[in-house]
Amino acid sequence: MHTLNVLILEDNSFQLMALHQMLNANGVFNVLAAESVAAARRSLDSKGPVDIAICDLYLEQADGLELIRDLAQRQQAKALIILSDAEPDVLEGASDMARELGLKVLACLPKPASAAVIGDLLCAYQLHARADGPELNQALLRDLLCLEPFVRQAVTVDEGLAAVLGCGVAHFQPVIHPQGGLQGVEALARWQHPERGLLMPGEFLPLIEFAGLQELFTWHMLEQALELVAGVKLVLGYWLPIAVNIPTGILERPLFPRQLEALLRRFEVPARMLTLELVDTTQLQTDTAHVEALLRLRMLGCKLSIGDFGTGGTSLQRLLELPFTELKIPPVFVAGMAVDERKLALVAGATSMARRMSLAVVVTGIESEADCLAARALGAVHLQGCFIAPPMSAAEMRQWLAQTPGAGCNGTDEQVAGLCA
Repeated sequence: MHTLNVLILEDNSFQLMALHQMLNANGVFNVLAAESVAAARRSLDSKGPVDIAICDLYLEQADGLELIRDLAQRQQAKALIILSDAEPDVLEGASDMARELGLKVLACLPKPASAAVIGDLLCAYQLHARADGPELNQALLRDLLCLEPFVRQAVTVDEGLAAVLGCGVAHFQPVIHPQGGLQGVEALARWQHPERGLLMPGEFLPLIEFAGLQELFTWHMLEQALELVAGVKLVLGYWLPIAVNIPTGILERPLFPRQLEALLRRFEVPARMLTLELVDTTQLQTDTAHVEALLRLRMLGCKLSIGDFGTGGTSLQRLLELPFTELKIPPVFVAGMAVDERKLALVAGATSMARRMSLAVVVTGIESEADCLAARALGAVHLQGCFIAPPMSAAEMRQWLAQTPGAGCNGTDEQVAGLCA
């Protein structure tokens, strides 16, 4: 990581030194250290922009918000780590402000930071920076994902591509009714790295997209999802509704609905069992082409879900103009809502609005019993999160379904008590 340039704004000399040492321990030696906003400005004017700024909010003179605004307006940093003892709502507000200004916020951390956490953030930043940069090519892609042995063994291009996609595996997370009973599952993309183990989407999807493999990877996920549904029907005797994330750009492909219909026929899965979840709706327009694409999918029988409501580009206008059937409330609003009146009010308001618009609601990211109870109190919403059940491989999912009482699902809103009592 010696190529990274980092600025630290911290007016506590001991903590400033500790952060500097943490960066050095993680291989970062191009460090600008400042104990005031004025000193930080001077360093940036002298040395030039940095990749990452680590900012405290509370300073004896001025405050970190002043520097954050400068960093964005003068384009002197690409990413930001907020490290402060500020209250959670202040941290959240500062983070939102930085994003609105165009900065990539890597994390909001309470003091003191740990070298391991800082190291993880630096690694994540570098991985994404490589994915966005022109220097990334196919060879680097294979190297980063450790695919060279697979590609080298392939005889044809198709075999090589199959080997690459073979590392992409779908994991599945249950979605339940508020009183228990399985509503369905969501397919979540993972990457089985031969050395680093199972990678999360943020670690590999930017590389997949850069390499031009996003559409093929999406079809690969769809195949795994429908294979699970068909297998459950064959072995357990019921249809399992499933949701799969779909990049918005794929909707623009004129043949996508027809190809999807052919895939559903191949696995003999009814279209009503499939929900297509859109998670990058900033690119979704309400023009004729996009509306027509969504309508064709609805006419096919598929359901459509907004997966980034409140965090992406999904406006109320889009909800009115586009034929969605489901609204997903993301974890950023759900985590801690049992003790945060603002989050609870937001989730309750979104739930009430969705019901009036005849949209199904899925509350995601439930990680605690308190949040689970708070979500259940909202009424007829579906629940998803690690407190209920973690994401599982296809084999683990089939075993979970076979061993869980009341897991039988018929694709209706029938509620079977006992899954998460």
